[in-house]
Amino acid sequence: LEILGKDHPSQVQKYVKKCFEGIHSLLLVYPNDGKPVQSNLCEASGAQASDGETLDFVKNTALNSPVEIWMMNVLNGMKDGVQKALSESLLEFKKKKKPNWVREHHGQFLITAGAIMWTSSCTKALRAISSEKDKNALIGLKRKQVKYLRLLTDLVHDTTLSKIERSKTVALITMELHNRDVIERLIKSGCKDPQDFTWLSQLRFVFDPDEGNFGICRVHQTNYILPYSYEYQGNNGRLVVTPLTDRCVLTLLTAMALHRGGNPLGPAGTGKTETVKDLAKNLAQYCVVVNCSDGMDYKSVGRIFSGLCQSGCWGCFDE
Repeated sequence: LEILGKDHPSQVQKYVKKCFEGIHSLLLVYPNDGKPVQSNLCEASGAQASDGETLDFVKNTALNSPVEIWMMNVLNGMKDGVQKALSESLLEFKKKKKPNWVREHHGQFLITAGAIMWTSSCTKALRAISSEKDKNALIGLKRKQVKYLRLLTDLVHDTTLSKIERSKTVALITMELHNRDVIERLIKSGCKDPQDFTWLSQLRFVFDPDEGNFGICRVHQTNYILPYSYEYQGNNGRLVVTPLTDRCVLTLLTAMALHRGGNPLGPAGTGKTETVKDLAKNLAQYCVVVNCSDGMDYKSVGRIFSGLCQSGCWGCFDE
């Protein structure tokens, strides 16, 4: 109610972090000589995460319409900004030295660009094995991956790293370690073809540079293709991925492919909610966690469902 009641963006700022996953505040610019005035002439040039990392929008978003309209414009501006930043970090993945690449790009796009490059190099290696060009392609790929991980761990020991750089490097190492484990698993199981189930059951990130303004990323698992949702995440840390997490993700996404829901079961404190949230982070999807109580009736659940349907978010209903 307060968001709808306050019309000036500077008064709505404190609620922005409740509406987005990674945005803590909007970077506002005032067209008339930088002075905030009573009139609503105000634009958002980008967004800031809680740790101070900033995401620039492709173009400034005008915030002079009613709040429910400019909030949607900010959402679209954020998605465009994320698409542009992701395509830039992908372009520079091979051109730049890795320490500079890690320092210059956002944590979320380091991980996604890494996942896209890892998917394409694994597919290439499996094709080389299946066409009998190079039987040791995966072993060579694993050596490369270990070398890359060594480089990243050396970077973490660097004392000149800022807090943001350190947290994004740690998250990147967590995900690249999982990529190394998957390559090991492929070697152990004697995977010889891109169509082997061991490989198909992984989350595979595929980037199509010719679609949209900046290229479109999609996530494949088994024979199901998910859209990458382009929700800015900030540096919110990643979970270590174990084989159990992999099985959970496979089950949940297969359920989603069949238009059903998933229900992780287990004792308290084992990370059921965190696994769902981590999967949402991987797909850049906004996940709304609701702590349910016995006081919830069909009306309150109905309101939540209505919001989830309209916004395309995921809902995670706890306890």
